Amino acid sequence: MIDREHPFLSLRQQFEILEISRSGYYRIPVKITPFNLLLMRHIDEEYTRHPFLGVIKMTLYLKRQGYHVNYKRIRRLMRSMGLVALYPKPNLSLANKAHERYPYLLRGVKIVRKNQVWSTDITYIRTRNGFCYLVAIIDWHSRLVIDWEVSNSLDVEFCQKVLRRSLLKGTPEIFNMDQGSQFTSKEFLDIFRIDNLDMNIKISMDGKGRALDNIFVERLWRTVKYENIYLNDYDSIREVRIGLIAYFDYYNDERLHQSLLYKTPRSVFYDSGNSQKKIA
Repeated sequence: MIDREHPFLSLRQQFEILEISRSGYYRIPVKITPFNLLLMRHIDEEYTRHPFLGVIKMTLYLKRQGYHVNYKRIRRLMRSMGLVALYPKPNLSLANKAHERYPYLLRGVKIVRKNQVWSTDITYIRTRNGFCYLVAIIDWHSRLVIDWEVSNSLDVEFCQKVLRRSLLKGTPEIFNMDQGSQFTSKEFLDIFRIDNLDMNIKISMDGKGRALDNIFVERLWRTVKYENIYLNDYDSIREVRIGLIAYFDYYNDERLHQSLLYKTPRSVFYDSGNSQKKIA
């Protein structure tokens, strides 16, 4: 896919065209055995059903399914999936104590308009031959997915890419995220502080271990997995990307949401006034 001796395009230009990060390209993949991949599929499905399970209960669940596993193996696999410190939500973006923190600004706030609150998070996405990660930004009022991206590693670059693209489409009053290292990193926060000084976006961060602080993204992950990922069982990250392009078009433009009185996210977003740039 990447041609190091391309006569016209530099490596950087090829990375940009293919929308992959430099660190992701040079990253040496860790060999995962077929048995561990099978266990990770079961962990992913059970965690999506019951997102409060930790290592001990997940190990007991797998033993009841007939797998001879121990706590050490399941802890290691859940850590590689980003499912560590499960109290009570998956912490894909592990915290870095040296990074900045912001208070949670949304407790008791009534969401009444589009662009009032956007939020972001990362989730694990399985494939037949491995796994990748999905990051998305969602508007709380309309449930519209503003933008998204997949990556084969948990680097900050794919999160930055999605944030920059999203801010070209609109401006939230409050941007909420968890305390993971990607979102608390200087590289990510500088997009608010340096790149967009005129936007006056307030930054909000979930309380540690509080899954309900970012409930709309958590619901989005369950929907994406049940309605797309599990049904299609993609072979590769390339197939995941192609499949999610079609799915998020459906989710935004055609999927009726009961919580939106059986309207689509895009119709609610554009029926709510305060028009900005059209979100593709």
